[in-house]
Amino acid sequence: MLEKIKETAQFIKNIIHETPDFAIVLGSGLGKLKDEVEPIHVLDYSEIPNFPQTTVVGHGGKLIFGLLEGKKVLMMSGRFHYYEGHDIQTVVFPFRVFHLLGIKNLILSNASGGVNPDFNVADVMIINDHINMIPEHPLRGKNLEEFGPRFVDMSEPYNRQMIKIARNTAENLGITAHEGCYVALQGPTFETPAEYGMIRAIGGDAVGMSTVPEVIVAKHQGMECFGISIITDVGGPDIAFTVSHEEVLAAADKAMPNVIKIVKGVVKNYNS
Repeated sequence: MLEKIKETAQFIKNIIHETPDFAIVLGSGLGKLKDEVEPIHVLDYSEIPNFPQTTVVGHGGKLIFGLLEGKKVLMMSGRFHYYEGHDIQTVVFPFRVFHLLGIKNLILSNASGGVNPDFNVADVMIINDHINMIPEHPLRGKNLEEFGPRFVDMSEPYNRQMIKIARNTAENLGITAHEGCYVALQGPTFETPAEYGMIRAIGGDAVGMSTVPEVIVAKHQGMECFGISIITDVGGPDIAFTVSHEEVLAAADKAMPNVIKIVKGVVKNYNS
């Protein structure tokens, strides 16, 4: 795996010739954010040696290097999920590559189910913490010493300064943006009413099927992370609304303008 990571990183380096300021990952239905980037190089995942392929509707399959708010960004239009059948090392493979490219900052977006009673469909939640309930841990096994330490400090999984910038951006633009804890489950089923209730009981505000493995690996490598969720459905022990992937994508599309504004605010104003 290490040799594959190095081969992939060198392939991308030979094309972009620069170190991006941010890596940005687009979650379910959030592909319109790529239209905000002034592209310099666009690569299909299929062109990149050793790169996995995405299989989920709403996830593109392109790596885009370009400019956003005057900063150099490397954007993944489409991510990989454990529920697709990938092992966890495949899910986090691109983030190992990001480290070898010298990227220090990571922005992740996702679609999630809301369990906080104050949340509504198409709301935005800035992630300030997470709970990992995906059964396979991305750091299990032999530690990759050249990437980071055996035991990783997770006291600040999401960068407080980026959170503050996002909060201020939302406030200045009149956007309602909640803050909360994101819980990651394996998927691919949407949660039952009782499972939504469990998520709330353990301290979660929203639940999804991604993001946390990527953040764990990013923190292992010393990267600074920012996460934002679109609340695409709501649930709980007394709520039994039906939900489909199409409805998730529709809610993500509705909230997209606010996500774009917040992410652009973070990219523009955060200087590591």
